[in-house]
Amino acid sequence: MELPSLASGFWMLICFYVSVNGYPNGRVREACMSMIPCHGSSPQPSPVHIIAVNWTEFKPGDTIEVHLSGPDFEGFFIQARDAENLDSPAVGSFILADRKHSQLLTCGRTKNSAVSHTSKAKKSDVKVYWIAPGNAPKHVQFLATVVKKYKTYWVKIPGPVVSQPNAPFPTTPLYVTSEAISTSHSASYLTKPFNASGCGITKFCIRNPSNCDPGSASCLFLSFQLQKSSVLIEMSGASEGYLAFALSYDQWMGDDDAYLCINENHHVTVSTAYLKGRRPPVLDSENALEDVSWRLADGVLQCSFRRSIHLAASKERFNLDASYYIFLADGEAGGPIYKHRRQPLITNGMYNVTGIPQDIGGSRSPRLIKAHGALMFVAWITAVSIGVIVARFFKPVWSHSFLFGKEMWFQVHRMLMLTTVTLTSISFVLPFIYRGGWSKQAGFHPYLGCTVMALTIFQLLMAGFRPSLHAPRRQLFNWFHWSTGTTARILAVVTMFLGMDLPALDLPDPWDTYTMIGFVAWHVGIDVLLEIHSYCLIRKAELIEDDRVQILQSLTSAEAEGHLFKQIVLTIYVCGNIVFLIAFLAAVYQI
Repeated sequence: MELPSLASGFWMLICFYVSVNGYPNGRVREACMSMIPCHGSSPQPSPVHIIAVNWTEFKPGDTIEVHLSGPDFEGFFIQARDAENLDSPAVGSFILADRKHSQLLTCGRTKNSAVSHTSKAKKSDVKVYWIAPGNAPKHVQFLATVVKKYKTYWVKIPGPVVSQPNAPFPTTPLYVTSEAISTSHSASYLTKPFNASGCGITKFCIRNPSNCDPGSASCLFLSFQLQKSSVLIEMSGASEGYLAFALSYDQWMGDDDAYLCINENHHVTVSTAYLKGRRPPVLDSENALEDVSWRLADGVLQCSFRRSIHLAASKERFNLDASYYIFLADGEAGGPIYKHRRQPLITNGMYNVTGIPQDIGGSRSPRLIKAHGALMFVAWITAVSIGVIVARFFKPVWSHSFLFGKEMWFQVHRMLMLTTVTLTSISFVLPFIYRGGWSKQAGFHPYLGCTVMALTIFQLLMAGFRPSLHAPRRQLFNWFHWSTGTTARILAVVTMFLGMDLPALDLPDPWDTYTMIGFVAWHVGIDVLLEIHSYCLIRKAELIEDDRVQILQSLTSAEAEGHLFKQIVLTIYVCGNIVFLIAFLAAVYQI
C-alpha cells in the first residue's frame, strides 16, 4: 500500500509543479497517456476546434496531412491512436510543416509520435504530417488537446478516423464527430488569407464597401479568376454564420445557382444549392466543387474553391461564360440556413465573370426603392413642413404681397402642396413597379402608405372645391382641410419610420431613426417657437390697443409688426430642413 501511495503523491507533486509553471514550451510528455494538462481546472465540454485530414484511407508508409484549426489558442497536443482502443499508446510518427509553432515529442517507445506547441504565441491552425507505421492498426483516429488559455482547454478532441484498405468495420462504434467526418472528405485549410490583389487585372471582383480589404470583417468580397477550363472563386466576409453568392437572370431571388460557405460552431462547409422562389436553399449532396479550402481568423470567414466553366451533367449549375446578375448575401446558420439578415448585395447589371476582369461594387438597395424613399422624404419632410408653416404663420406677414395675382403666402403654400402631391404620386408607384405587385414582406408600411396616398388625393380634391372666404361652408372646409392634412402628415411620418427599417432601403441603423426623431423635434420646436411668438404679440396688442379697436384688428397689426422675426425663423427652418434632406439623401445613396 505504501508504494502506490508514494507514486500518487509523486504524481500530485508533478501536477502541482506544472500547474504552477504550465507548459509554455510545449514539453508535455507527462500527459502522453491522459492528454490532460495539469492546470488545476476541469476541461471544457463541446469542442470548438476541429481536426481535418486530406485522406481517409492509408497503407503502411503513407503520409496523411493533418490540420488542427479553430479559434485562437495557445497550446495544443496531437496524437494518433488505435480507433478501437483510444486508451492505447500513440500510433505512428509525425513530420512538422512549421517548426516555429510546433515541435515533435516522443510518447512511449515511439519516436516523434506526438506534436505540441513551442510557445504561448496565439495561433488558429496547425498543420502536420502523419506517417503510418508498418504495424498500424486497421483504424486510426487523431486526437487533440487544445489550450485556449491556462484554465480554458479541451481534452481529446476527436478527429477523423482513417482506415486501411478493405479493413472490416469494427464491431464497436468509433468515437468520431460529424464535424470530423464531413470536413475530412475534401476541404482543407487556407494556409494564408487571400487579398484583393489582381482585382480588375487578372480577376473579376465584387466588393462592398468599394475597394475594401477582404481581410476585414466589414468587407464582403467575391472574386472569380479564370484558370483554363475552370474558375477559381474566393469569398470573404464576417464569420457569424454563412456567406453566399448566387448567379441569376434577374434581380429577384428564385431559380438561381447558389454557392454557400457555412460556418456552424467553427465547422465550415462549402456547398452548392439551387434556389426555388424565396424558400430556404436545399444544399446539394454532390456539389461539383474542387480544391475546396477555408479559413477562420479574426472574425473573418474566407472560402476558396474551383468550378468548371461548363457542367453538362448538372442542369441546376449555370455555365460561367454567360452574363448574370450576381447576389452576395450573409446570414445566420444553425441547422437550417436562415434568411439573410439584410438585403443582399446585387450588381447593377449583368456581368460575365470569365470576361474582362473588373473591380465593381453593388447595391443593397435597388434604385427604384432608393428613389421611392428620397421622393417621399422631399415631399413630406421638406415641402409639406414648409408649406404648413407658411400657411399657419405667414398670412399676416405676406397678406399684402402678391404673386401671380394671389397672395404670396397662398401661392407658396399651394405650390409646395402641389409638389407634395406630385412627388407622392410618382413615389407611390415605384415599389409596385419594382416588386411587380404587392409586397408581403414589408409589414404595415405599404398599408399606411396607401392610406397616406388616399388622404393626399382627397386633400387635393377637397382643395379644388374650396368655398369662397365668406361662404357658410368655409368653416367646415377649414376644419376638414386641417384635420385631413394633419392626419396625412402624422401617418406619413409613421410610415417613413417603418420604411426606414426595411432591408430594401438599407439605411444605416440606428442613424435613420435618430434622423427622423431629430427632424420631428426640430419641426415641433420651430412650431412651438412661432406659437409663443404669436401669443406674445396678441398679449402686447391687447395691452396697447384702444378698447374701441377690435381684437382681430389688433392681432393683424401685432403679427405684422413681428414679420421680421418670423422671416428669420422661416429662413433658419428652411435651412435646417435642407440639412436633414441632404443627410438623408447622402445615406440613401451612400455618398
